[in-house]
Amino acid sequence: MSKLYLVTGGAGFIGSNLVDALVARGDRVRVLDDFSTGRRENLAAQPGVEVVEGDLRDAAVVRRAVAGVDGVFHQAALRSVPRSVDDPLSSNQVNVTGTLVLLLACRDAGVRRVVYASSSSVYGDDPALPKVETLPTRPVSPYAISKLAAEHYCQTFARLYGLETVSLRYFNVFGPRQNPESKYSAVIPRFLAQALAGEPLEVHGDGEQSRDFTYIDNVVEGNLRAMAAPGVSGEVFNIACGTRHSLIAIAGAIADFLGRQLPRAHTGPRAGDVRHTLADITKAERLLGYRPQVDFATGMRRTCEYFLARFGQDGAGPGKQAADARRSRVRASPRRRSAPRAAKRPRPRTGRRR
Repeated sequence: MSKLYLVTGGAGFIGSNLVDALVARGDRVRVLDDFSTGRRENLAAQPGVEVVEGDLRDAAVVRRAVAGVDGVFHQAALRSVPRSVDDPLSSNQVNVTGTLVLLLACRDAGVRRVVYASSSSVYGDDPALPKVETLPTRPVSPYAISKLAAEHYCQTFARLYGLETVSLRYFNVFGPRQNPESKYSAVIPRFLAQALAGEPLEVHGDGEQSRDFTYIDNVVEGNLRAMAAPGVSGEVFNIACGTRHSLIAIAGAIADFLGRQLPRAHTGPRAGDVRHTLADITKAERLLGYRPQVDFATGMRRTCEYFLARFGQDGAGPGKQAADARRSRVRASPRRRSAPRAAKRPRPRTGRRR
């Protein structure tokens, strides 16, 4: 018999991919989303999914959303370190208070398990690599603090109330449906949108900072296993690939895919960012049976193919709008400069790629 799952933030990048996987295996799905950042089009292929539109902080809405569900995949959040630096109060209200409202509703409704989307940002600026779940947490941004606080709430509800919770620390998720439009966009969709719009790739810092980039299918797999695995309530797991790549390497991979050189514009480092991330995924392998199914190179190829098919090389659509906004910021900033190596390369002839 199929089960009913709630996916909070189910119209977003990670949430909608998770919805697709649940529907594909025969489960029934309900989505809670306020569509402030999620897209209705992300759910268009799943007309049978029930949608509850509302705010995660609204207790009445959340109680309605969790009624009768077997489990909850809690993906809803105000993501992004830079966003939290700009507006720490909103990040706390949504990521901490919203999670507490959800946990209370799940406890009262008798939900079996909540799988919570945490973040590798909770490790902060500790230089130790790879990151193991037993490392001390040293968050350096309001976003990281909010994700860690919600982790603690999840563990507390598991201990005090018997509500099973599992927290997954995502490492730099990327893939189809990731939004390139916002000024808070992650680096891979931002680079792709800039490249397809004929813009220089905006690199924060020297570009040698590295991340354990994790393709979306691996994150979906981690969630499904976390919901099903026995004996893991209250646990925290890294969900990643266990490899790392620099921003310069990302730019190179996109250039290789497009078959042309891509100029870069370097800016100052972003506040709240850390230098390197790399996950130890041994615990997830051992207790969840998690194995990354899609390696970095394959994930990058699939992501590039998706963006090329969606936005094309003429820069039309959302990619063009994002590029226009970035162009305004580039012109407004007196500190931007081109990378020395990129400056020696001839500017590619882009024709109508605007």
